[in-house]
Amino acid sequence: MKRNLKKHLLSIAVAAALPLASAQASVIVLDFEGINPSYPSGNNTQIENFYNGGTSSIGTTGTNYGVSFGSNALNLCLNTTGLDCSNTSRGGLGDPNSQRGGLFFLDGGATTMNVAAGFETGFSFFYSAINQGGSVQVFDGLDGTGNLLTTLNLSPTTSSCQGVGAFCPFVAAGVSFAGVARSVNWGGVANQVVFDDVTFGSSTPGQTPVPGTLALVGLGLAGLTRLRRRQK
Repeated sequence: MKRNLKKHLLSIAVAAALPLASAQASVIVLDFEGINPSYPSGNNTQIENFYNGGTSSIGTTGTNYGVSFGSNALNLCLNTTGLDCSNTSRGGLGDPNSQRGGLFFLDGGATTMNVAAGFETGFSFFYSAINQGGSVQVFDGLDGTGNLLTTLNLSPTTSSCQGVGAFCPFVAAGVSFAGVARSVNWGGVANQVVFDDVTFGSSTPGQTPVPGTLALVGLGLAGLTRLRRRQK
């Protein structure tokens, strides 16, 4: 009986570990790099279907994540040391491979991101908005329709980087919700808020596994260890 219980607990521990591997594999980051083929670049390229198996407005294409953007969603060129193309920069902070491009809009009060297959739980991102705050609204329908699942109001950020642009640094934010989301409205004053590293499958922007899964795996292995001690 003890042997069967031991096998049962081991199965639980292994089953708990599987979602961790799945969670790591399913983390998706939209870093808005490569939309413009050269750097520095202009700031009028529409993202469109760059992440949806199609192309941007200039014909470039990225990984097909099933994510598309509204016609006013533009790729912003971010400043790096010695190279100026906007008033915005990551300031060398965060992912070193995500320093040159971001998401912004120049008209309207928001731009829309569609995920036709839907996604659950939440997502995270970086943003900068030094003059006016912004907002994020999550809907269960495409194009900002259907039920509003959640709203996150974004406070203005500080401007504390030197020599690389006023819109710097970026601040991390996350949104959680119940249900299946299929669109996100990125809101604010036009030309006053920029977003980067939109991350699905992680509570913090970037390549980070879901913390809750780690805790579940730890509990399973700890239970197995205690059983072995009792048997001894």
